[in-house]
Amino acid sequence: MKIARSLLLFCCTATLFCALALGAPQANDGTGAYASGHYRDLFAEQLGHSPQESRAKIDAAFQQLFHGDKDHQALYYETGSNANGPLAYITDVANKDARTEGMSYGMMIAVQMNQKHEFDAIWNWANTYMLITDPTNPSVGYFAWSMHTDGTPRSDSPAPDGEEYFVMSLYFAANRWGNGTGIYNYKAQADRILSLMRHHPVQSGTPPFRLKPDRSPFVPPTRPGRPANTSAHTVGPMVNEEAKMILFVPGGDRNNFSDPSYHLPAFYELWSRWGPVEDRPFWAAAATTSRVYFQKATNPTTGLAPDYANFDGTPRPSFNPNSANFSYDSWRTASNWSVDYSWWHKEAQEPILSDRIQKFLLSQGVDNFVDQYTLDGKPLSQRHSTGMLATTATASLAATPGNTSKTFLAALWKTPIPAGEQRYYDGMLYMMSMLHCSGNFRIWGPR
Repeated sequence: MKIARSLLLFCCTATLFCALALGAPQANDGTGAYASGHYRDLFAEQLGHSPQESRAKIDAAFQQLFHGDKDHQALYYETGSNANGPLAYITDVANKDARTEGMSYGMMIAVQMNQKHEFDAIWNWANTYMLITDPTNPSVGYFAWSMHTDGTPRSDSPAPDGEEYFVMSLYFAANRWGNGTGIYNYKAQADRILSLMRHHPVQSGTPPFRLKPDRSPFVPPTRPGRPANTSAHTVGPMVNEEAKMILFVPGGDRNNFSDPSYHLPAFYELWSRWGPVEDRPFWAAAATTSRVYFQKATNPTTGLAPDYANFDGTPRPSFNPNSANFSYDSWRTASNWSVDYSWWHKEAQEPILSDRIQKFLLSQGVDNFVDQYTLDGKPLSQRHSTGMLATTATASLAATPGNTSKTFLAALWKTPIPAGEQRYYDGMLYMMSMLHCSGNFRIWGPR
């Protein structure tokens, strides 16, 4: 009898271990796509378009944004090779730079599209030029957020949204394609960055700083009336331990507030399962914190969130005149909470937030709403932006199905692929939103 009981206990334990290793649903997995494996195709559900029609649109967008006409369509540019293989960058055409934001978005799009060549080329460029390796730079180990496309720096410090998307795209790549060696050991690279985001030592130094030990120091251009900053600069982790949330930047006078659009609870849940073991409880708590933060930071009538906010959710006036208003960063916030709802179904308030922002913007006219507002809904610009339309359509993943949600999806469906000078941000958000709304932006879990 003792042998039988021991054998039964062993079998149950082994079954549980295998289930956990394979990512089988657990009690805290919610009821969204992670647990069910079902990704909603909103274009089919609400507009009647076939998966084949959606795939044709997505393939056309990838072809244009990555391999279209270099002067008017493409964002992806290959630029030679090195010992690690081909090099390529994603560029903000209007500002003539490459940003960790766009580079990491490009990698995420590539892994979702199963385009390993483009993924590896972008990652190679990021490591070759953006990765800070000079030990005297307080940001060592992070990636400089903005670079000239010739590989020379426009900054010497990071922006956490780039690191967040680097991490998530690398985990997906490891799970979809398997790991290689060096910089192409995707899981090891993701683990390194994710651990550093929480455990980066607090370091100080006096600028100018180098990105690489053998490169010239980066000297920021001075502005009239603003002398060069030569005071000591301190950098530490990208998260606030007490608040359990991502920071706007990990150092200096911008170290004590956040950016609601940097909050990615859908990703944090995965990191609490796949990331370094010692950090998993932190990311699980951060996911819960972000869900509450969305509710605190958004206006209770319009659903609009500010670009930057304090840890209590109140708007944060800063160096940017629009930082306390709904502006370019803010476009992404509704998409973030809606993807979280789609994947996890853990926060009942997220559909309410989606309904709120869609109702307000529909009142402005689905083809006419502008891309910047005060939080209570006063227009601050005249431009109607594809990227903002796209992320608001993605909010339909959480919104109540009906005429309002359908109107935004129909508007995205008929919108042309972004081209011209503004194609960078609009194009990246358009591409990811098309993947989300068609059910083609998926969690690639461990094999």
